[in-house]
Amino acid sequence: MPMIKIDGQDYDLDSLPDAVKNQLQSLQFVDAELARLGAQTAVFKTARIAYVNALKQLLTELPTASDNGTLRFS
Repeated sequence: MPMIKIDGQDYDLDSLPDAVKNQLQSLQFVDAELARLGAQTAVFKTARIAYVNALKQLLTELPTASDNGTLRFS
C-alpha cells in the first residue's frame, strides 16, 4: 500500500476517494509544468544574454560620426 504524506499526515493512497486522487494528479501535473517552465525560462534567459552580447558586438562594428561629420569605423 503506497503512502502519501500531506501536511505531516500519512494517507494510504489506495484508500483515498477518487476526488482526492484527481486533485493529487492535478497537483502533480501543475508541479511538473512549473518545473518544465522554469527550465524553459532558464534557457530563454541564457539565449537573451547571448543575443544582447551579439547585438552589442554588432553595434561596435557600425560606423560612427566623428567630430567633423565624416563616418569612421570603430
